[in-house]
Amino acid sequence: MLDSPAAPAGLTLRTTRALLSPWARLALLVALLAAAAASVLVWDPQRLLAHGWPAQLTGAAAVLLFGVAYGLCAVAFVPRPLLNLAAGALFGAQPGLVAALGGTVLGAGLSFVLGRVLGRDALRPLLRGRLLLSLDRQLSRHGFRSMLAMRLFPGVPFAAANYGGAVSEMRLAPFLAATALGSVPNTAAYVIAGSRASTPTSPAFLLAMGFIAVTGLAAVVVAWRRRSRPRAATGQ
Repeated sequence: MLDSPAAPAGLTLRTTRALLSPWARLALLVALLAAAAASVLVWDPQRLLAHGWPAQLTGAAAVLLFGVAYGLCAVAFVPRPLLNLAAGALFGAQPGLVAALGGTVLGAGLSFVLGRVLGRDALRPLLRGRLLLSLDRQLSRHGFRSMLAMRLFPGVPFAAANYGGAVSEMRLAPFLAATALGSVPNTAAYVIAGSRASTPTSPAFLLAMGFIAVTGLAAVVVAWRRRSRPRAATGQ
């Protein structure tokens, strides 16, 4: 009879440990991301941001609110180019760039924290292969420089860079700083294009679209060269 209170306590402890285990947290992360992606398909938030924005909401408050909405949408895998175009169309070039960059950093930070808290302990032991281990070493030892290069290079998916940084040993502060700095060129090009979409023959619009086209082509070329390099090394 004296030992009976220990049984519920032991069961509670085992249940708590199971719920807080790395794989349980990873399952929660997958569920959260799946729910976010599903909400994007249902609500189409990028369309609402571009066409359903309240006309009476203007000024700094509107820019701040849009930045928060942008960050949440970025976590939910809404394509950032669409959000950047919407920011430019709604606010113009300079306020739109502030809103888009703020939303980019917020979305990246939220993804990093989610990945670090919920996914890192389960995923880190699974790192295998030369490419993944090399990427992990670069992010762990040269976090700011490596993340800055990933943000500047448009071929690296936004979510992949976020969760790659979260799984590595990289710290949050350099991750956010590299994201803010490295995201400026590509984000600015899309925001300017969105702000001048009504005048597609204007020099600003043409320059922005030219920058987007050139960087996109460069990403394709680099990806193709990296993919063909192993084949050349093996003589295939």
